[in-house]
Amino acid sequence: MIRFLFFLFFFSCAYKNETTNHLTYLALGDSYTIGESVDHLHSYPIQLKNKLNFKEKVLDKVTIVAKTGWTTDELIDSLNSLEINKKYDMVSLLIGVNNQYRGYDISKYSNDFEKLLIKARNYAKNKNNVFVLSIPDYGVTSFVSSEKDKKRIFNEINSYNTINKMISNKYNVMYFDITEISRLAQFDTTLIAFDNLHPSKKMYNLWVEKISNPIFNRVVKN
Repeated sequence: MIRFLFFLFFFSCAYKNETTNHLTYLALGDSYTIGESVDHLHSYPIQLKNKLNFKEKVLDKVTIVAKTGWTTDELIDSLNSLEINKKYDMVSLLIGVNNQYRGYDISKYSNDFEKLLIKARNYAKNKNNVFVLSIPDYGVTSFVSSEKDKKRIFNEINSYNTINKMISNKYNVMYFDITEISRLAQFDTTLIAFDNLHPSKKMYNLWVEKISNPIFNRVVKN
């Protein structure tokens, strides 16, 4: 009887270690999340996964719900249709550039982004393990040639990021400003992919270098 109880205890501990040491990650967004114009392995969610994969815990499952061109309402519609019931160890959200590009009313972004952040938190096992990335500034790329348009995009992206940061703070989630990294592309074209618009592997790597330590300390280390 004692041997049997010991076996049960040992088995349950081993099972617990196996399950808790393998983490899952849900990344929500648009083209910036899927890694448009770079290899899938070079997108920021996959680079982040590889960066965090060390020591005793393994981030071995990344689920990406994102599509090039998606606005906030399109991401909401997709999530509603998917009816995700699973809980994830970590959830990220990066969305909004297509709202700005299409000239949507910024108040719509505010309402939609809050809905999406609430959804993101509901998908997380621990609501503290959600993080938001700011919207990159595509106005510094050669996709935009007019100086007037570059300035307008600069200001509008800042306005959008003011909103998503404010809402992120309201819900006490991790927030990472990667916009300033994206603006380095005006001095270094290797930060832009071959389509002259989206981030390259190199830029995504800079994002991951910035966000990986806080995420490790919050999600993986605990």
